[in-house]
Amino acid sequence: MTKVVLRSLPFAFDASVPFQWQPENPNFGVFCNSFTFFAVPFERYIVAVVRELSKRIDDDEVAAEADVFLKQEAQHASAHRKHMIALIEQYPGLDQVYRETNRMFDELRAAHPLEYHLAYIANIEATFTPLMTVFLDNRDSLFAGGDRRVASLMMWHFVEEIEHRSSALILSRYLTPSPWYRVKRLKSIFDHVNQVMMAIVQGFDHHVPLADRGGVTAVAALTSGLFAGELKRRLPFVPTSVGAEGVPSVFHAVPARSIAKMMWKLALSQTPKHDPATHPLPDWVQLWMEEYERGTDMTAFFGAPPAPSPSINR
Repeated sequence: MTKVVLRSLPFAFDASVPFQWQPENPNFGVFCNSFTFFAVPFERYIVAVVRELSKRIDDDEVAAEADVFLKQEAQHASAHRKHMIALIEQYPGLDQVYRETNRMFDELRAAHPLEYHLAYIANIEATFTPLMTVFLDNRDSLFAGGDRRVASLMMWHFVEEIEHRSSALILSRYLTPSPWYRVKRLKSIFDHVNQVMMAIVQGFDHHVPLADRGGVTAVAALTSGLFAGELKRRLPFVPTSVGAEGVPSVFHAVPARSIAKMMWKLALSQTPKHDPATHPLPDWVQLWMEEYERGTDMTAFFGAPPAPSPSINR
């Protein structure tokens, strides 16, 4: 069984949390906000699917795996919900974005059998280790200078996703032993993910003023090519910015070799015999866990102190 520590961290967010919490890398700030708005309905979906699976499990070890996976994901959803609510309080139209993403996941659940949903979760979770390894390995260019409340939330979530990296695949393989089942559903699954993400960023552009987004067009940040596009921007005479606003791309400071390695591992993560447990972990994951064990306040572990609220200055 996957070794998982259940950590209930007292994250707190209010109206002083800016939408653009990462002025030093605004496209990454918007990307992480879209991650929050995806995470809450996705993890609600995970909880519903795993609870349904639990009724069919007659293996004690798999049942224990499902239990810890469900509990950890429920904690992630709770923390991201606090961040999301703080943003909705500032921009009420974003509640419509949240409702729309929930609707999309509800319709997905109604349209497919349990086997499909477990494959969906396993495929998405399989991408997290290579993707979040790059996030953590390049934390200075991505998180440093950003509001530490949001930065610490994201880093906690990324560490724990790597911690339970095998859980979803174990559950999917329990119900569907064929290694090809989830591969055959690959296009359908990621088409749905892209539709949800597009609904989120379109909502950001519609409901949040450009200035509050840090001059970032959220749709451009999502569609400009986070991976292949980043490699292309390393070529001579290709702009390193995203969108007409000229804001540097999310991974502008990440070495091309790291991006290429991540893309290769993302591709491998969707192959039938993929085992996330064999993926080497970033050294920083162990550092984070050691600091947690020491009693460090992990809700403010990385990033910059919150900027003074304009209302306080008045």
